[in-house]
Amino acid sequence: MLWNWQLPDWPHFHFEKSCLRDAETEFLKGSGVVVGAMQHLDKDANQHLVVQLMSQETVESSAIEGEVLDRASVQSSIARHLGFATDRRRSTPTEAGAAELMADLYRHYAAPLTDQSLFEWHAMLMNGRRDLDVIGRYRTHAEAMQIISGPIHAPHIHFEAPPSRSVPSEMAQFIGWFNRTAPGGIDPLPAIERAAIAHLWFETIHPFEDGNGRIGRAIAEKALAQTLAGPTLTALAATINTYKKAYYLELHRASKTNQIENWMVWFSQVVLEAQSRTLRNIRFLIEKTRFLDRLRGKLNIRQEKALLRMLAEGPDGFQGGLSAQNYRSITGATSATATRDLVDLVALGALIRTGENRYARYSLRL
Repeated sequence: MLWNWQLPDWPHFHFEKSCLRDAETEFLKGSGVVVGAMQHLDKDANQHLVVQLMSQETVESSAIEGEVLDRASVQSSIARHLGFATDRRRSTPTEAGAAELMADLYRHYAAPLTDQSLFEWHAMLMNGRRDLDVIGRYRTHAEAMQIISGPIHAPHIHFEAPPSRSVPSEMAQFIGWFNRTAPGGIDPLPAIERAAIAHLWFETIHPFEDGNGRIGRAIAEKALAQTLAGPTLTALAATINTYKKAYYLELHRASKTNQIENWMVWFSQVVLEAQSRTLRNIRFLIEKTRFLDRLRGKLNIRQEKALLRMLAEGPDGFQGGLSAQNYRSITGATSATATRDLVDLVALGALIRTGENRYARYSLRL
């Protein structure tokens, strides 16, 4: 079987451009809505949102690769890089490096892509690693770069990338295309089209020993941000992680052909859903501020603690709703006190109750 990079038409990708027309229009409209919504946030809320969304992307992009990062540590590290107030929480080398990459992307999204910028990203991402032969440079090993699964004695090969000796020339062609197709370049492309091709092309080359997925998603974010002339804060990795199985399946399918219409359509749908998630997070933060302002001076310490804990879960809140038992665990209240507090919160319009007795569940009234 031949992979896409072994076909005569590589790297000339083919698809019907009309398949993305509506998605491109919707993305640009949605970006305007996001910008408008963020204008309702004060400086502190805006900074909080930026750190929250960036840390979410950092954690979720690593989660796609099976790596678990501590969200609070990543948030603290990103806040430090951006010059915001922080609790100086200690981060592991992996968390610090991943956060540094995301902060660099946020600050320098408009800069051209270069070998050196990719080397710096890789060095950040591989911070603290001792098991790789090459860090901050393209791979050089002679053996094939393969994505495999299954037992060692009978591995299943999902993809094989171009040999290491071809990587410098492949990356020169890719980087040249990426910069030519940027806004203001000699051959600018629409946002989603450019991001989708860039991600697939980079993942095909697979130029580093490790970290290709995370860097490839950062490149897609860079492409979107350059078109919008501002950091996108699009929840791309978080959305991809929701559909991780489909993501790998679509990449695998696209690795066998340079007719990539299916990949382009799938990726465009992910981008639009990611943008909707971002807007939902912004609106949630706005409603959270209004919610707390409305209840200021009306809550006891237990109630305030419980509500803040619920709000920390984000727009989706507690899965299945808050129970009286949850309330007691959060606040340390007795059963009788918890019952009185929850009845009071419903009366104040802070919570909505569904169910009865031990099946009663409470959700935020935002």
